[in-house]
Amino acid sequence: MNMHTIVGISFTFLTIFMLFNGLRIVESLNQSSFSCSKNVYEKRELARIQNTFKLPSSLPSWPPGGGFAGGTIDLGGLQVSQVTTFNKIWAANEGGPGNVGATFYDPASIPKGFSVLGCYSQSNNLPLFGHLLVGKDVSNDTSNPTLKLPIDYTLVWSSVSLNIKKNGDGYIWFPNPPDGYKAVGYVVTASSAKPPLDKVSCVRSDLTDSLESDVWVWGPSNSLNVNGFNVYSSRPTNRGVGAMSASIGGFVVQNGNGSNTFSLSCLKNLKGSLVNVMPNLKQIETLIQTYSPVVYFHPNEPYLPSSVNWFFQNGALLYHEGDESNPSPINQDGSNLPQGGSNDGTYWIDLPKDSSSKERVKKGDLEDANAYFHVKPMYGGLFTDIAIWLFYPFNGASRAKVEFINISLGKIGEHVGDWEHVTLRVSNLNGELNSVFYSQHSWGTWVSASVLEYANGNKPIVYSSLNAHASYPKPGLVLLGPSGVDIGIRDDTAKSDKVMDTGLRAIVVSAEYLGSAVVEPPWLNFLRKWGPKIDYDLDKEINKVEKVLIGKVKKAFENIVKSLPREVLGEEGPTGPKVKNSWSGDEMS
Repeated sequence: MNMHTIVGISFTFLTIFMLFNGLRIVESLNQSSFSCSKNVYEKRELARIQNTFKLPSSLPSWPPGGGFAGGTIDLGGLQVSQVTTFNKIWAANEGGPGNVGATFYDPASIPKGFSVLGCYSQSNNLPLFGHLLVGKDVSNDTSNPTLKLPIDYTLVWSSVSLNIKKNGDGYIWFPNPPDGYKAVGYVVTASSAKPPLDKVSCVRSDLTDSLESDVWVWGPSNSLNVNGFNVYSSRPTNRGVGAMSASIGGFVVQNGNGSNTFSLSCLKNLKGSLVNVMPNLKQIETLIQTYSPVVYFHPNEPYLPSSVNWFFQNGALLYHEGDESNPSPINQDGSNLPQGGSNDGTYWIDLPKDSSSKERVKKGDLEDANAYFHVKPMYGGLFTDIAIWLFYPFNGASRAKVEFINISLGKIGEHVGDWEHVTLRVSNLNGELNSVFYSQHSWGTWVSASVLEYANGNKPIVYSSLNAHASYPKPGLVLLGPSGVDIGIRDDTAKSDKVMDTGLRAIVVSAEYLGSAVVEPPWLNFLRKWGPKIDYDLDKEINKVEKVLIGKVKKAFENIVKSLPREVLGEEGPTGPKVKNSWSGDEMS
């Protein structure tokens, strides 16, 4: 929609806009795989977990070598295994996200010689799909074993006084560890009697690290009350490629003060080297064949991905500060790009100079596009993270939505060069897909494997948003904007015949833990921008739109645009994958 059209419809804005506060992400997606609608919640007598999730296809036979998918991992005298079958203990049938309640479980089918470390909980609006680590002392050190029984239990919370739908009453207990040991999980019972001391084991302190809350699982209310009792999933405080910490997969509770009420810990891998538990090259290839995502582009998407080599071959230019009139062609493999250093603004990449080549390159080449895979350890080697990067020569302009009206934002959102990614998280204990991270501009979200849409077996589906290329697990509209009103920057996704199986032309560009086994392409170590510095005046572009807006409408638009990250606004081209925080850190950490 051009600016003349905006003028023609602007008189309708006054009846639609409302002033807002803050930034939100409003998802208007098909949520059938995530949760039930509000009306269903209201009609439901008892919310409960009714089925267990299984991946659509059986897992492959993993190529031999090392300890990947071997069933156990030695953390340094403490061997852990993963349990995925559970016995129900207690359930709340309302409260928590969506007012659907949550269920608490004991691990079942414990391998011989292993000890329970804690219990599991999850929301009732998801299929049962969890894991708990169990532990075994393999230190052969009777004077200083890696596991010891608690000396007592402290009651953390009970549901006795809770006036909600529930299956009897539940009790959450903290195992009081002996000196030199830490509790790494709570015990849940359906009785007020203390659990037996041999119910769980505590872990020697040097094999533990700090733990924090992650995603809200449940609370007595249907909205989060930070001053009340709440249950959260847990994650290590220290996360990233070099961090050795790992959660057992249990939960933490908070009771009004924002802290872990009784100080639980997570595990810590003392082994140091993770090569033996991470996948080797053949195993990586099988992982890619098994889980490589299928990406659907919007049917109206004009700016598709390409390979980096195609981009260079088709006239991309390298610019140097102070010599802008004399850009250099880039070698097909990027070997003449500056290596290392920092994003200091002295070099950047741009499209070809002549307009016909420029417009052609902007559109990319889907038939030639590669997906670039970065494989890294996570959570002390208990998981492998596989980041799949796509390169787009161009990112299109943004659009805003106001009720049923769409308005063009001129050049806002446009930039040369666009790197987008999703990340697979795979268990190194059994090779099973655990979750997928969908990157969305400067943020993103982890989604459990149990609620994903799949294609061709176990390949998760990714929906790429129109022009901006943000990744989502479901098709539909996502608004980046304020709460309480139907206004925001549009991220539209839909299924079309523009589709890419990222495994068909997969290239593993980095797996640092394998040393020289994977040779990184030169372009990966170009740490400057993949697009030129700002070539339009953002304030002028905003003013073009604001000229047709009045009063609170104008202020609302200004607030939303200026509150969005610069990546969304497109003032400059992005840096490459290696400059992103997620390259060596955890996603969204």
